[in-house]
Amino acid sequence: MVLGSDARRGWRLALVALAAGVLLTAGGAAVVRTLADRGPQRPAPDASATGATPTPTPTPTPSPAPTGPPPGAAAITGPLNLLLVGVDTRVSDPAWEPHSDAVLVLHVPRGLDRAYLFSLPRDLLVDIPAFPRADYRGGRTKLTHAMAYGSRVPGRPRNPDPAQGYDLLRSTVSGYTGLRIDAGAVLTFGGFDRLVDTLGGVDLRIDQRVVSQHRRPDGTHRAPKPGGGGYVGPQMVYEPGVRHLNGWQALDYARQRYMSGGDYARQRHQQQLIKALVTKILDEDLARDPARVEQVVAALGDTLIYAGGPRIVDVAYALGGLDPDRLVLVGLPGASVGRGGGYRGEQLTQVGRGFLPELRAGRADAYLAAHPELRQES
Repeated sequence: MVLGSDARRGWRLALVALAAGVLLTAGGAAVVRTLADRGPQRPAPDASATGATPTPTPTPTPSPAPTGPPPGAAAITGPLNLLLVGVDTRVSDPAWEPHSDAVLVLHVPRGLDRAYLFSLPRDLLVDIPAFPRADYRGGRTKLTHAMAYGSRVPGRPRNPDPAQGYDLLRSTVSGYTGLRIDAGAVLTFGGFDRLVDTLGGVDLRIDQRVVSQHRRPDGTHRAPKPGGGGYVGPQMVYEPGVRHLNGWQALDYARQRYMSGGDYARQRHQQQLIKALVTKILDEDLARDPARVEQVVAALGDTLIYAGGPRIVDVAYALGGLDPDRLVLVGLPGASVGRGGGYRGEQLTQVGRGFLPELRAGRADAYLAAHPELRQES
């Protein structure tokens, strides 16, 4: 379905909440079509990420006071489940099939007074259902492939459809978790980069030393090694402590997985970054300030295509009163799966998998009290 300008604007407002983890609504899916990255960003380096005095967050431009809740906000009660996907794309190859590099689920129980955010490993072994639209027969493989397989368009082998890929990923995640996915978004790196910069950067507690595989200290991209197999040149380093990160730094930090803890540490860092954005948006009362939201949306540009669902402005307002301290980060532990000495993927441990039915039953707090190791620090 093609939306009019007012509807597109409303869905863009949703992205701000979505990307920060504050989103969603029952009854429809918000699907974002990935576009080509606009090339490497080359902002001036932020000294705070290397240990210097943090740069203060700019004061937001004053905007008119809200005129009251949108008409439909009161009807939104929950529970809500949001699927937030970060896509691995190949900018140099438009035909590259999108793979889900980050898969996060936000669960908001009835009452909308708290929320739980957890990640699924990109290499999680799952049953991907058959998907006739892409001529995919189904199979058991890594979760990251669901987006890729679902994006294939018969008769157009070099024109993948990420929105279609999201449909298969959504079905796969719903089947694995047992949660009804009410809506979601697929985000590209470039859009996230611009979102953070538009908000004036983000304050993040870095919990371990992280060396970037992708960026130099000045923000430019490292050069690929001749013949492939990595990159060469100086590396950006993120030292432990509370740091003020700009857009490229926040994204770069959250992408790294070659460190202690591997992909599970990366999942933790992605969750921490989303909570930091949630905190900033709620502290500024952004979700309830349409003029400020419009300012953020304008900076993102026309990079998104949405389909279906009720008005997100109602949802953003309904969730605008959520206390950031009531957003619980949950780390689901897992372990690698092999066959004959070869790596096949990941599987959640019994404790990690056990969280899902307790979440569905409304007993998440009791389960986390019994397994405090699942709670992630923000």
